Amino acid sequence: MKKRELTFGEAINEAQIQAMSLDKSVFITGLQPEKTGNVFGTCKNILKKFGKKRIFPSPTSEQGVTALAAGAAINGLRPIIIHERVDFMAYTFDQLANWISLWSFKSAGKSKVPLVIRACIGKNWGQGPQHGKTLHSSFSYLPGIIIAMPSSPSEAKGLLLSSVMSNDPIIFLEYRALYNTKEHVDEKPYFIKLGEPRKRLSGKDITVVAAGASVLTALQGAEQLKEKKVSIDLFDLRTINQIKMDKIFNSIKKTKKVLVLEDGWSKGGYASEVITMITEKGIKLDRKPKRICWPDSHLPMSRPLEADFYFTAKDVYEACLNLLSKK
Repeated sequence: MKKRELTFGEAINEAQIQAMSLDKSVFITGLQPEKTGNVFGTCKNILKKFGKKRIFPSPTSEQGVTALAAGAAINGLRPIIIHERVDFMAYTFDQLANWISLWSFKSAGKSKVPLVIRACIGKNWGQGPQHGKTLHSSFSYLPGIIIAMPSSPSEAKGLLLSSVMSNDPIIFLEYRALYNTKEHVDEKPYFIKLGEPRKRLSGKDITVVAAGASVLTALQGAEQLKEKKVSIDLFDLRTINQIKMDKIFNSIKKTKKVLVLEDGWSKGGYASEVITMITEKGIKLDRKPKRICWPDSHLPMSRPLEADFYFTAKDVYEACLNLLSKK
């Protein structure tokens, strides 16, 4: 019997429907999630199933809707806010930094903010610097908020269900480049533990660490490396703060080589954080640790320049061979 497959967007849609069925306190808001397009199909049929009290539009005010959702969460509901462009979450930093991230801390854990903020990262979107950036490293700097970055449809469903049912505020970042990827996704609800990296590939030569869309790039690079009989341990971080490093450390002790991929700028990103933790652990490496990130530049508008801006499977392939060279 052929296993059913869902796209990344369909998996998110199913996760939200199942979360809303499991818990009546879950609701969705954002810029017209119930209208035509349904946020790239991720909110399809939700209005029909649950009605306008549980999915409804917000004003065009990122800060306002974030404050509304924070208040609802503090008072016992489980909101899902959707920002179709993560770029404009910059307007929400006051709410994130001065209220949401520290609310539980200020109340000594007596009050929680069970809030999920879904935001789309426009990699390969073709809309230039104002719609193509990612702010994940800025969010991850704040204590008290978990930053989830799913890498595939099955990961998206399990991580989103866990996020919605968590009592912590979670920013759930979705790379636009993943929306049409497809794989088998279990139909019943299931939950993926937040903060637990997943080993996606087992190999002997190099340890590769990635998150979000860069996991897909790493998988494509690993296929090319097979021609050279090179195999990698590939770890999908899933969340980019509160990272559990034990399995990654053990892998690096075996391979003595590490490459970190990050679809984002290198300054203050998770790539530098992972490499710092490896260095502080005192693990001896055969080669200096390497990372591949975006150039220190804003994203170009034109399609050819945009394509050249992002790293590819070929870059992963060449970086791995370089780590294995005797130079």
